[in-house]
This record gives sequence, C-alpha cells and structure tokens, in this order.
Amino acid sequence: MMTITDEIRATVTRALAEDVGAGDLTTNLTVAADAMATGTFFARQDIVLAGIELLPVVFEIQGGVDKLELLHATGVRLKKDTPVAHVAGRARTLLTCERVSLNFMQRLSGVATLASRYADAVKGTKCRILDTRKTTPGLRMLEKAAAAAGGVKNHRIGLFDGVLIKNNHIEAAGGVRPALERTKDAPVPVEIEVRTREELHEALACGVKHLLLDNLTPAEAREWIAIVNGRATCELSGGITLDTVRAYAEAGADFVSVGAITHSAVAVDLNFRLKLC
Repeated sequence: MMTITDEIRATVTRALAEDVGAGDLTTNLTVAADAMATGTFFARQDIVLAGIELLPVVFEIQGGVDKLELLHATGVRLKKDTPVAHVAGRARTLLTCERVSLNFMQRLSGVATLASRYADAVKGTKCRILDTRKTTPGLRMLEKAAAAAGGVKNHRIGLFDGVLIKNNHIEAAGGVRPALERTKDAPVPVEIEVRTREELHEALACGVKHLLLDNLTPAEAREWIAIVNGRATCELSGGITLDTVRAYAEAGADFVSVGAITHSAVAVDLNFRLKLC
C-alpha cells in the first residue's frame, strides 16, 4: 500500500482545487444541500488496481462523507464489473469528488496494469522490469508506486538517488573513463550507458558494476552480455515493447527498463454510480 505523505496530500489538494475552484456550479445548483447518497466505484475492464489509497484523502479534504469502504488493495487484479469502493454521505460531496477520484485511480491503475503485462511477459527468466523517470511532472511518486504495484522494480526516483551516466554525460565528460573516474567516490550506485563495443570494453576495464545497453537487437544484446560474462549487471533499454521484451529477457538481461510503463500507459475504465438515499 502507498504511504500517504505530505507531498501526496498536497498533490490531491491541488487536484481538487484545480477541478472545484470556487465551487461545483452544476452540483450546487441541481442537488439539494441536505440530500444524502451512496456511491460505488466499479472497474469496467480487467485491471490491476492502483491509487485506491487516495480516496480517503480526496473525501477527507472535501468533507461531507459518513462512510468509505475500500474493497480491495492496490496491486490486486480485478475482473470487469468488480466493485472497488463504497462511499456514503452528502450527495454534493460525492458528486464533486467523483472526477478527481476517478482521474487518480484510472491513471494509476493504467500504469499498474501495463506494468503487470511487462512483468508477466518475462516470468520464468532472471530478468526484472524497471520503470524510468519518464513520468507525468508532479505525479512521479504516485506513478512509481503504481508501477511497483504492477510488479516491476522502481529505478532511481530522481537525479539525487543514483548516478546514471548517459551518452550526453560521456560526451560532456570527455569519454567513458573520465566520467567513471569522476564518480568513483559517489555515495550511490553508478551505472553507465555504453553505445559501442569499444565503450563496453573500456567501461569493463574501469570496473563498472552496472551497464546500460541501449538500442540493441536481441541478438546484439546476447553478444554484448556474453562479452560482459557476469562482470557487471546488464540493463537493456530503447524501444523494447511487449512483443519483444521476452526476447531481450531471454538474451540474458538482468534488467529491462521501459519508459512506456509511465509515459504511455492508457487510463483504465472505472466508473462511479450514485444513488440517493
């Protein structure tokens, strides 16, 4: 389950402010202030659920809910038409919170559902799927939690918790060796991307322990991983899809990183059904 931090609470508060603004005109004009209602969130397709922990935060911030029952936890696989949560309280509150609640759960469940498909595709191999920093600005912690709920491993959270020397860093540093020499005392893990066999051999000669091999075919990946021969862990990336990820895993990769898990996940179909008491 996701831990609700002050950062996440602030994100939910901003989402409500963005949607509600000075007030829900439609609901306040059409629904009596004293009307009470119940509502149920449903999955309208097969999904891996994520973001349900945000419902109590949404309704707490908006106020006016007497009861909220979360029927499943994040990470659970649900079939189409499965109820997800029940809520009871002022009808106005339920209607005002409907879209923000759905937006969070639909987006995050979409990430978790896509992540689960990648994780399932490499089952039986030693390979683990990694997410990336290709997240929606401001929603990284939520999307990272959703990816993990889908069964993949979180890569570094940001620029502050890991060193990943990519091609532009190598260019700016003057080469593979200078870049690695300048990070030898880094207090966090160091990974380097190599683009040629020459760079591969140079990185290995420097004693690197984590390699990023980008934009290789599965056959090329197998050859490069054979050269590494266990001296470093090998992460593959670059245009790897659900159709090809198994081949890369079977080439011997320790990890495959997939930006699509967060940058291209499609929101799943959830809905909310309200009834007056």
